[in-house]
Amino acid sequence: MIDTVVVATDGSESVRRAVDAALDLAARFDADVHALSVVDTGALDTTPDDLRAEMADALDERAEDALADVAERADGPVTTAVREGRPADEILSYAREIDADVVATGTRGRHGENRLLIGSVAERVVRDSPVPVLTVRRLETDETEEAA
Repeated sequence: MIDTVVVATDGSESVRRAVDAALDLAARFDADVHALSVVDTGALDTTPDDLRAEMADALDERAEDALADVAERADGPVTTAVREGRPADEILSYAREIDADVVATGTRGRHGENRLLIGSVAERVVRDSPVPVLTVRRLETDETEEAA
């Protein structure tokens, strides 16, 4: 039984299908929806001091916009939260705190050395999650057109 679905969003196009899948899953099970956006504070570490506050505000605004998008697209109420920190850590922590039954997240196709050195948020969430994780990849443009 699925009672609580967490959807992790950064507002990017690559996450839109994951949001749709999470909302559909929640509707099918009449589950509570929690939308979470994580402000990656690591991005601020390399920002010059004189721009850090402006960058932090922009990241907070983007997170709030991402959550508003989920709430607008949902048929029912959505609990929203913004966290700061490492995205995978915060998603896992939030899922544990609210006793989630499933976490939904998008994937991004990172290739090459960058992926090997840094890893992906979705990969880390899948590896360390105490609950099932629904990962949804973004369709390529030509796949989207064929599906329409």
